[in-house]
Amino acid sequence: MIVDEEEQRIVVIQGKFITAGQVDGGPIQEVLTAWLRIQKLDSLQKDCNERLKKKIEAIRTALDEDYRVEFELLTTGTLTQAAQADLKAFAEQVSEFEDFSASLHLIDTEMLTARLAEAENTVLPSLEHTVTLDPAKMVNTLFPSANTIIAMLPLTECLKFPGITDGRLFAKNVRQSLGSNNKVNRALKRTIHGERVRDFMFYHNGITAICDSMTVSADGTKLTLKGVSVVNGCQSLSTIYTCSERVRAPEAKDAHILFRFYEIKDRAFGDHISINTNSQSAVKQRDLRSNDRVMVGLKKAFETRYPSGAFLTKRGEMAPEDKVKAPELVMDASSFGKCVMAWHCQRPNISHNENKVFDEYYKTLFRTAYPPENIAALNGWIQAIEKAWPNLNMNNELRAGRSHVKYHILFAVSSLIAAINKQPQAIVAPGATTKALEQASDILSMAATCVENAMQNALIQTQTAGKVFSPQNWLKSNSSWQGETLVAGTQAGMLSGFPTGPGLIERMKAPPTAFSPRWSAE
Repeated sequence: MIVDEEEQRIVVIQGKFITAGQVDGGPIQEVLTAWLRIQKLDSLQKDCNERLKKKIEAIRTALDEDYRVEFELLTTGTLTQAAQADLKAFAEQVSEFEDFSASLHLIDTEMLTARLAEAENTVLPSLEHTVTLDPAKMVNTLFPSANTIIAMLPLTECLKFPGITDGRLFAKNVRQSLGSNNKVNRALKRTIHGERVRDFMFYHNGITAICDSMTVSADGTKLTLKGVSVVNGCQSLSTIYTCSERVRAPEAKDAHILFRFYEIKDRAFGDHISINTNSQSAVKQRDLRSNDRVMVGLKKAFETRYPSGAFLTKRGEMAPEDKVKAPELVMDASSFGKCVMAWHCQRPNISHNENKVFDEYYKTLFRTAYPPENIAALNGWIQAIEKAWPNLNMNNELRAGRSHVKYHILFAVSSLIAAINKQPQAIVAPGATTKALEQASDILSMAATCVENAMQNALIQTQTAGKVFSPQNWLKSNSSWQGETLVAGTQAGMLSGFPTGPGLIERMKAPPTAFSPRWSAE
């Protein structure tokens, strides 16, 4: 079992290596067992080996964060007919599972060869295919960079492309199939199975395929492709393939999809096409919130208060160069929400989860009339942490978790200030910490020590109990902020005894009116 943080997936691999001969349904039953066991992680942790025990918490956290699960059955043998039927039935059963997004893939000798070739950066066997065209629904245009054909093809024509099931058709794509239970692919399935399947083309952006050469027959009804590869449309073709019976049904006979075929001689140019046609991202909760009235209100208030700054509400948005004169006053809405989670809600273990920030806790974190001065101060602290990061005294485990740890350090800063002011149950307004922020390095060093010491205490307690300690899982747990709070209180109590202590205490003082109750995030 592999937890792939970058791709947000859990890969469960079952291997059945046979030099020659056929493989029966046994391995598929073993995958089925793995599927059942992953639904009961507490039971699995009791029975599994030590190496897997260490991963269970990471798997649970990944499932809670909606990582997809990909089962892969590896074999160098050939599945029997009965085993193939079992595989198809199980793949359909897994894809319909509602508790988590799951898919099952057969990785046979051909697919293993393709993956090895990809890993070794060798050239895969060239795919050839002939497409049936309707001359009335096709345009052939010769550009200086490439010969192009834009055609509307029936969905049934998609089923004829080679290399869909083993992924060879998508060798030059930036990613392979994400499974039929992926959010976008589920929407595709609903359209195909819906009453408006004939309008499928109007809801879809189309497929992009590149090839080494292409030839159109004299009557314009046949397009012969050599070295064809789909560089944008892997998810769509894979999903259409899983709905093959519906695609062949009379209700779908008028359903079409737009195809763009490019004859590319320059490999580097083809790589650029693959990257750029896959640059679009799925709409996330953050995108849906970008024009929310509260978000717009925060942006307006901040930019009115700081004309030389900017509050960025949209993903990928850049501050206008002609307007922004103070880069330190450029605050991203995502960073703001995560900072508020760590500071006001005192839950740095949740800060990294953008989905929760913009979905479950959105109304808690983004509030009308939140002072622009507080936004600027939070931005100042998180930028100070980024700047001081190379010089903070932390172990390698914490340094490796920068995206999580920086919010724990921000939380520790707020805890230290609360403890210095003898307000352990209250939260200081970020805008009241500007004196401390002006000379942040010593305070950030203390905050980093809080996180470091809290983790070391947790490590000792876990090992004493005979359990396995995972720094990454600890950072995502409630025990992290609880431990950091205790250490911050201890450090604050000892600070007056240090030579630089009185000066630090003075900078961290804030009036009682600057403190308010914690915002609930539970």
